Amino acid sequence: MGEFTFTDRDFDRVSKLIGERTGIVLTSAKRQMVYSRLVRRLRALGLDDFTTYLRYVKEDADGELVNFTNALTTNLTAFFREPHHFDYLAREALPRIMKANADRRQLRIWSAGCSTGEEPYTIAQVVREVIPQSAGWDIQILATDLDSNVLQTAANGVYTEERVAGISQQRLRRWFMRGKGNTTGRVRVKSELRDLITFQRLNLMDSWPLKGPFDLIFCRNVVIYFSKDTQRKLVNRYADLMSPEANLFLGHSESLFKVSDRFKLIGNTIYQKTH
Repeated sequence: MGEFTFTDRDFDRVSKLIGERTGIVLTSAKRQMVYSRLVRRLRALGLDDFTTYLRYVKEDADGELVNFTNALTTNLTAFFREPHHFDYLAREALPRIMKANADRRQLRIWSAGCSTGEEPYTIAQVVREVIPQSAGWDIQILATDLDSNVLQTAANGVYTEERVAGISQQRLRRWFMRGKGNTTGRVRVKSELRDLITFQRLNLMDSWPLKGPFDLIFCRNVVIYFSKDTQRKLVNRYADLMSPEANLFLGHSESLFKVSDRFKLIGNTIYQKTH
């Protein structure tokens, strides 16, 4: 396969370990991807074979378990990805929540699997456009991910101009600052949005130090990597932390069909909690 031998047994051990740790299911179709990502760790550590590396991971020498997990976590994201979700957020969800929560003027949103931050910053843009700072609402967006590296990028809120190319000029002017001098070609999310978001490392398979209730949960292109049984447990845990009639947003190829009866489908991969 390449410079290192990568046997079926090696792949099975990787699959078992990542499955136990994160719930992610690796099929044989992912074998080349697994090899190409982990081989970088072998080179970095100066190791000669996968057997030695996997022993190193299991012992969590020098915190290698985090690097192992980060390497195998997919982090494809973009601003305003699946735009119909954000149209619905602005047009339907936020006005309904503002009416329901008018007495306490509080909004709680969770972006689960936030990657490098494009999703929560997109949510924050839409929220601030509907509920301006002057409205005096208590708004908190929790953004979590398993990968500590992408969380650092997210917390920094700095992106290349290529990453924001799909955002309208009006929004770019309103919500981003353009870099100058040695930061030319980069933009930074304005503090008005950054202040709404708390970035936190979280493994969805572990216990959650979260209270809720959440009015909206975005968990897009996350459950696709889990078995049906893990999906059922995860979605049930979400429902337990959500306010009545809260919305759950999934990715374009994901569905709750035969996964949960606690939500009803109300739009394209948009669900509403029923009980």
